[in-house]
Amino acid sequence: MAQKSKSQGGKFIYALVDVGDEAPAYRVTGLNKERVYGLNAGHIGAVVSDIQSARVRPERRHLMAHRAVLAHLLELGTVLPMRFGVIATSATAVQTLLSSNRAAIEEQLQRVRQRVEMGLRVSWDVGNIYEYFVSMHPVLREMRDYVMQEEHNRREEKIELGRMFDRLVQEERERHTAAVIEVLRGYCEEVVANPPKHEKEVMNLVCLVDKAGQAEFEKGVFEASKRFNNDFLFDYNGPWAPHNFVDLDLQTASRPANRAAVG
Repeated sequence: MAQKSKSQGGKFIYALVDVGDEAPAYRVTGLNKERVYGLNAGHIGAVVSDIQSARVRPERRHLMAHRAVLAHLLELGTVLPMRFGVIATSATAVQTLLSSNRAAIEEQLQRVRQRVEMGLRVSWDVGNIYEYFVSMHPVLREMRDYVMQEEHNRREEKIELGRMFDRLVQEERERHTAAVIEVLRGYCEEVVANPPKHEKEVMNLVCLVDKAGQAEFEKGVFEASKRFNNDFLFDYNGPWAPHNFVDLDLQTASRPANRAAVG
């Protein structure tokens, strides 16, 4: 049975979940210290808290509250995490959203059932990434030396040097990422490569892993790291709600839910 809210205001949606015979007692508070509870439609539900505003700013305290709720839900079972800021106008709107998307939600719940997301970032552990590549790639070093000569020190040649550097970095990233993914596929259900976030980052991977298989994932990271020398730093993290493995575009009866995005 769904827990009831006395408030007639909006509902901030944290996640979609499986619903059992008994409503869980959520031992966490949501945004603005509001009570967290469930609104259900059959065997699927939304975990929400009351909110009076139509929008919420992504302030640190709000983001931390959102993450705390997701972490608590992950301890309890399977979670389809919502992106921060999804607000429904009422409890009825939430339940209509669930009913209208029942088949798609159930399919995605099955995909991530009893699984978590683990992250792996690999970076070049070097002082200056450009000088490192110059030392590792003779063709780049020759081009650098050529451009540094006064008679060749023109804008066009500097631009070409920069392009060569960028091309070599991208080629190295692709080669190293493929090597790591080859290993991790034996330890993960799925692997996704997200774009690197900074110049020294080689790869930014996320892996879908059985909750009971987190120790095996760590073994996989160690196995992959043995293919690299000390110029590379491996940093894994998690478990997290499976944001990167949820592909769900929620629809209302009349149009796409403008902010009801999952993931």
